Amino acid sequence: MITLNSLKNSNREHKNRKRVGRGMGSKCGKTCGRGEKGMGSRSGAKLRLGKEGGNMPRFMKIPIRGFSNFRFRTEFDVINLDQINNVYKDGDVVNSHSMIDKGLITASSPGVKLLGNGELTKKVTIELDAISETAREKLAQAKIKFTLINEK
Repeated sequence: MITLNSLKNSNREHKNRKRVGRGMGSKCGKTCGRGEKGMGSRSGAKLRLGKEGGNMPRFMKIPIRGFSNFRFRTEFDVINLDQINNVYKDGDVVNSHSMIDKGLITASSPGVKLLGNGELTKKVTIELDAISETAREKLAQAKIKFTLINEK
């Protein structure tokens, strides 16, 4: 039977803690690895990460390289085919307004993307902002009409 006291960490070898203040022969005597003078030598001293004591912080010295589209991306609310299959009936129109009415997305949604998880057996008309490749294939096989809104 495994109990908490019988568990042991087998991932890494145990490393002994550094024994400081045990004389000059221990390589960590006298100042105990704290150097000399100032706030850092005191007990309880906490310097913020990146602070260099009057110098410009290192993260400000490093140049910014390249460009990222991260700030300009469009985030979509996602919905799967099986969710549409469960909520909608034959002949319904699947768009952002009907999804808000059915409670699938919120009114503050920037857009909706259809993903291909599950199967869609009902004949509905789909009008969404984006559709994944697997969802396109499944819709084509099921012969379901779809249109993209705001397609670039």
